[in-house]
Amino acid sequence: MSAAAASAMRILPAWMRSGRVIIGLLIVATVVACALFAPWLAPHDPEEQDLLAQLLPPFWQSGADPLYPLGTDALGRCVLSRLIWGARVAMTVAVIAAFGAMILGAILAHVAGYLGGAVDWTISRAVDVWMSFPPVVLSLILMTGLGAGVRNVILAIILVDWTRFCRVLRSEVLVIARKDYVAAARLVGFSHTRTLLREVLPATVPLLITLLSIEMAVAVIVEAILSYVGMSVEANIPAWGQMIADARREIHHAPWGLVLPILAILITVLGFNLLGDGLRRTLDVRLNQTREG
Repeated sequence: MSAAAASAMRILPAWMRSGRVIIGLLIVATVVACALFAPWLAPHDPEEQDLLAQLLPPFWQSGADPLYPLGTDALGRCVLSRLIWGARVAMTVAVIAAFGAMILGAILAHVAGYLGGAVDWTISRAVDVWMSFPPVVLSLILMTGLGAGVRNVILAIILVDWTRFCRVLRSEVLVIARKDYVAAARLVGFSHTRTLLREVLPATVPLLITLLSIEMAVAVIVEAILSYVGMSVEANIPAWGQMIADARREIHHAPWGLVLPILAILITVLGFNLLGDGLRRTLDVRLNQTREG
């Protein structure tokens, strides 16, 4: 690396110098760009059917059509266009559901860990009871009652996964709440709310970021599962799980229809995990002190 490049790297924030963060950010940014600009990036209408172009292979196989770079499905729909539009559903659910679960779980975790006593016991028991149900099964039960639709998928994920944030963050808050600087804040007259916001919350942000990125990855998977069984989006809205369900009948002679949406899910989940892990490693002061020691 040249001296100029090394100097430029030192100017960047620590988290921008992490390979995990850069790779994860590139993957997530690409998927987000596909979601935002789907009408302009997709070469075809995702629901447009061409019955004379059924099950065309992707560009790396013989017999491919340049108009359909990743081939077509059994109804002659462009696989690439459906993948791009499917990113919109995946990102909508991932962002809104993850932030909703984070807000609900983080509030309860900070209240339980900071106040302790009966409040902590009540919230902890509620988390234990809620987590005794398998998450996917509970999501399916909630979707049965709520009905299909992206909004209900988001609501179901929030109602199921707030416990993930609450349990892990509560343990962190219990440790931080016993720190000397938190006790000092209370001695100088800080209210409970101010102490939580000014002293406790900043110390839990690195863990919160990691949990948020993991939850976004989980939300992508859950949405794919629900759309696979027909409980997420409507039939005229492309989604990755729906593409997998549609392609399973042609798996032997047109496997690309099944493999490509699975790859889209795996790459998206990998991007979120790399981004969260990289941010955790660079933002967590304790991890940095451990490595330096």
